Amino acid sequence: MSWLDRILGREQRARPSIKSDDPFIAEWFGLNGGAGAHVDAQRASGLATAGACIAVISQALAAVPLNVYRRTANGGRDRATEHPLYAVLHDAPNGVMTAFEAREALIASLMISGNAYAALDWNARGQVTGLHPLDPGRVAVERVESGRLRYRVTDRNGRLRVHLQEEILHLRYRLARDGVMGLSPIQLARETFNLALTQQDTAAGLAAKGNRPSGALVFPNMLGAEAQNRALGALERKINANTLMSNVMVLDGGVEWKSFSMTAKDAELLESRKLTNLDICRIWGVPPTVVGILDHGTYSNVEMESRALVVRCLAPMARRIEQAMNVALLPAGSRRALFVEHDLAGLLRGDMKARYESYRIGREWGWLSPNEIRGWENMPEIDGGDEYLSPLNMTPIDERNASTGTGEGNEAA
Repeated sequence: MSWLDRILGREQRARPSIKSDDPFIAEWFGLNGGAGAHVDAQRASGLATAGACIAVISQALAAVPLNVYRRTANGGRDRATEHPLYAVLHDAPNGVMTAFEAREALIASLMISGNAYAALDWNARGQVTGLHPLDPGRVAVERVESGRLRYRVTDRNGRLRVHLQEEILHLRYRLARDGVMGLSPIQLARETFNLALTQQDTAAGLAAKGNRPSGALVFPNMLGAEAQNRALGALERKINANTLMSNVMVLDGGVEWKSFSMTAKDAELLESRKLTNLDICRIWGVPPTVVGILDHGTYSNVEMESRALVVRCLAPMARRIEQAMNVALLPAGSRRALFVEHDLAGLLRGDMKARYESYRIGREWGWLSPNEIRGWENMPEIDGGDEYLSPLNMTPIDERNASTGTGEGNEAA
C-alpha cells in the first residue's frame, strides 16, 4: 500500500501478511480442548434431535415473510415492493434458488457452523440485486489494517477470489472474542454432542450384533486348544445359523455362560439418550415437544411451548438476521428510510375462534378497521373498509354534552 493509499484509507484486495480468524484451523489442529476435543459438525447435525432442531428453526424462519419496509411520515411502514432487494428476499435471490431455499440454507449453516455467508450482487444505483449463499468451509475471514474485513472464497475448481466487506453478507451465531467470527453451537457444546454420538455408536454396535452381549463359555475342567476351537466353532455356527432354532443352545458338561457386558437396560442406555436429547434441545432453545419428544407433553403445554418457540428461539434469531441484513444489504443512507424485518405475527396467531375474538375486540374499541382484519386473513379489501369505530362510552364528556345540547348552565336551570 502506497503512502497515498494510507492517507486516503483505500482498501486493497491482496496483502501478504494478514491475521486469519478462520475457526476451521483450530478445529483441524484440535485446539478446542475438553473431553471431546473436536466434534464433526456435519455428523453431529445428523443426530435425529439435532436435525429436528435445525429443521424447525430454519424452515420456520424461511417460511415467514421477510419484507423490505419503507418508513412513513406518520411513524408507520409500507412495503417497498418496487425496491430490487424486496424481490431478492421475497421471491428469488439468484437464478437457481428460491427465497425459501436460500434463507433455509443460510440459517442451517448459521446453526451448524456458527457462520453463514452469501456473496452480493450490486447494481449501479447501490442496490442489492442478487444473493448467493456460500459454503462456510470455503470462506476465510481476514481483518485488514483499517479494521475492516476481507473474505477469501475458494470455489469448487480451487480458484481463490477475494471479496471486500461490502460484497459479503456475514451472519454470526454468537460473536467470538475476536469480534470477527461466529461461534458454532455444536463446538460450544461439543461434550454434549460427543456423548450423543458415542451413545448412538453404542446402540448401533448392539444392533449390529443382534443385541447379543459378549461373554465367555466357562468349563469346569481344563481344555486343550483343539477342544476350545471346536467349542467356539460350534457356538459361532449356532449363532450365525438363520433358523428358527438358532436361539436355542445346549450346554452340557457343566458349561456356564458368563456375560462380559451390561445390557442396554442395565446400563440405562435409553434413559441416558433421552437426557442427551433434552440437552440438545436446550442448546438451540427449542422446546422438546416441538421436535417430537412428548414424554411429558399435554394438550395445554404443547400449545404454550409452540408459542415459547417463537418468543424465545425464533424471535432472537430473526432479530440477529435482520440487523445483519440491514447493515450488509442497505447502504447507510438507505437505512434512514428502509429496513428489513421478519413478519412473525402469523406464528403467534391462535386458532380461528381466538383470532376472531381478538378481531372483534379491536374492531369494537376502534383500533382495527375491516380492511386490516381482512388483510391478515388473506382476504381482499372492501369499499368503506378503512373506517374506524369509536365507542360511545369512550367519547370525551365535553364532546358528548355538546352533541346533546346539555351543559353546566342547563343542568343548573
